Amino acid sequence: MFIATGAYSGYLPKAPGTWGSLVGVLLWLVLGRLEPTTYWAAIAFFFVIGVYSAGAAEKILDRGDPGVVVIDEIVGVLIALAMVPIHPVTAILGFCLFRFFDILKPFPVGWLDRHLHGGLGIMLDDVAAGLQALMVLQCGLWLYGRFSFS
Repeated sequence: MFIATGAYSGYLPKAPGTWGSLVGVLLWLVLGRLEPTTYWAAIAFFFVIGVYSAGAAEKILDRGDPGVVVIDEIVGVLIALAMVPIHPVTAILGFCLFRFFDILKPFPVGWLDRHLHGGLGIMLDDVAAGLQALMVLQCGLWLYGRFSFS
């Protein structure tokens, strides 16, 4: 439960997904300094343990996709912030973009959320939201660099 709930941040009041995403940003502040291959390996590691811990949490709590499980948000925001400079602006943008896609669930996020279940289902919709946020953030950073007058 410690892993599935993001060091118990999923038990914080009102918005567990937001708290879990913030834990992901804090983790990114440490992992974001790694070489890209090592960073992606860390995300893969968290994904695998997330699938197992989220699935176990479902069984322990006896309900599907329990709100206290936030390892999926942690992995999603780590994906959203992959390959961006460690800076407050990129942290805020990546966090907000990930939460946007995670909450609105545009295709394929919503489809994955509705059709896949268990630990893998819990994780994959947030992976998709993280990938969408990553694409938008990377395009925004590219445009900023292309048209910046600094």
